[in-house]
Amino acid sequence: MTSKQPLRPPMGDPVNLKDYDPDYTGEYDDKDAAEDQLKDNRDRLRELQQVLYAEHKHALLIVLQGMDASGKDGTIRHVMQGINPQGVTVTSFKVPTPEELDHDFLWRIHQHTPRRGMIGIFNRSHYEDVLIVRVEKLVSRGVWQARYDHINAFERLLADSGVTILKFFLHISKNEQKERFQDRLNEPDKRWKFSTGDLGVRAKWDDYQAAYEDALSRCNTGWAPWHIVPANKKWYRNLVISNTIVKALERLHMRYPEPEEGLDEIVIPD
Repeated sequence: MTSKQPLRPPMGDPVNLKDYDPDYTGEYDDKDAAEDQLKDNRDRLRELQQVLYAEHKHALLIVLQGMDASGKDGTIRHVMQGINPQGVTVTSFKVPTPEELDHDFLWRIHQHTPRRGMIGIFNRSHYEDVLIVRVEKLVSRGVWQARYDHINAFERLLADSGVTILKFFLHISKNEQKERFQDRLNEPDKRWKFSTGDLGVRAKWDDYQAAYEDALSRCNTGWAPWHIVPANKKWYRNLVISNTIVKALERLHMRYPEPEEGLDEIVIPD
């Protein structure tokens, strides 16, 4: 393994998650320095969100995927802290309803994509349709195999419509997941988050890792790249994701709209 671990896997190459260390923390040795940078990123993100909302030309879609207990909820809570809730939507995709199952698998997803000026966050996403449905054999191999191309085309449509797409795979180790599950069992205010069904998914860890590797390999595009985020250290996870979001928004070179003419002459009446 190289000393510097890439955040974005090379496009066109197969992803092997064993090549990515979930304990990696880059140039940071401890939490304190990372927390200082995270605070700066939050401040900058608040500024950029205001311009995004005011300019009303772009949208940002953040996709969070990962094994159970990888930190999807925690990422939203810590990275998006303090931003204007009017400009953000968070969608968690659960088991499809009967109505959703009567449509194509992307129908329920498209309804929740962010409109111009907004940040949309997917806590799990359309990728469940090449992950859980594959491992649990909910559809045939031919069905889920075709979905990679459908996903790439769907994301290309969003990108062509002004949506910047950032996809994050929160990469934790199996041992780290065990510790986090145990924490949920031990702490009364976290116990509600534990489900015995999580253990069934954990038993298929290798199958899910293989499914993720295929999704990361086949749906890693220039218009919707994947980021493999080392997530054993929560503070580094938050730093990496906040850095990536800020840089993506800065690359849009957004500007506040021009104000109406003649405002200098306006006198607010008593």
